[in-house]
Amino acid sequence: MQKLSFIAKRLVKAVFVLLAIVVLNFFLIRAAPGDPAQVMAGEAGAADEIFIAQLREQFGLDRPLHEQLLIYVGGIVTLDMGYSYRQQQPVADLIFDRLPATLILTGTAFVISILLGVLLGALAAARVGKWTDSLITVVALVFYATPLFWIALMAILLFSVQLGWLPGFGMESVGAGYSGFQRVLDVLQHLVLPATTLGLFFMAIYARLTRASMLEVMDMDFVKTARAKGLPPGRITRVHVLRNAILPVITLAGIQAGQLVGGAVLTETVFAWPGIGRLMFDALLQRDYNLLLGVFFVSSAMVILFNLVTDVVYTLVDPRIELK
Repeated sequence: MQKLSFIAKRLVKAVFVLLAIVVLNFFLIRAAPGDPAQVMAGEAGAADEIFIAQLREQFGLDRPLHEQLLIYVGGIVTLDMGYSYRQQQPVADLIFDRLPATLILTGTAFVISILLGVLLGALAAARVGKWTDSLITVVALVFYATPLFWIALMAILLFSVQLGWLPGFGMESVGAGYSGFQRVLDVLQHLVLPATTLGLFFMAIYARLTRASMLEVMDMDFVKTARAKGLPPGRITRVHVLRNAILPVITLAGIQAGQLVGGAVLTETVFAWPGIGRLMFDALLQRDYNLLLGVFFVSSAMVILFNLVTDVVYTLVDPRIELK
């Protein structure tokens, strides 16, 4: 009952936060240079003033800014994110058509980063000062410091171009016509490179954080007491150290899980992955205001949702934490 009350309160707060984000994003997008009408007119080869004025009137861009804001907010309240100028489709249809691909990519990358990061961080903390610790630390720093696009390009050149082990672009083989298990296997093969590339960057962060947090917990009195009682080192690490050290990792993971949804722009662009990150990049180039605002809205909602899930997970990891 207490958890339901907490979730209800957070959902009410989330509504007001989302409305504030919608208004802020609206003004930020409108403050950016460029005009959708001029972009579309230029692509149509008819960039005269009369045609541009007609386009602005057609899409409501000639109205005062406060009227455009009220129309847009009214649409968001009714879950209508508007109409894409460039794609000539409802924004919601475009986003939800691409969202599954992004969730598959970012979800896989998230699992890879958490599992590898916590595992390597725990191993480094258990063997602090030894060559294993040094090797893990160096590897984590390399992946953290190396630009993501460079890792992506090198992965394509090595595993796709040179070795031919994995496909380098797209979500599935074009024209193959696979179905059932064959299609799933084809998607998984295309998923390996982009998901691993994106996951390695965040893996480095989780490994460093897990190591530092575990070293801090190892010096606490309850861990020394457990050692004095003669408990096996493995049990002390798993039950007493890692369980208490994992909370900062969960905090960071909860924040980054939502950001991954809208933050995979670079990875999706390099690997030609058909997700909302690439959709947002195309919308930015085309000055498609409604589509950009729609992607921002969905990304913000995902961040708030994952933060709520993180708070609930806290109580499962550490029962001493109460939801208020």
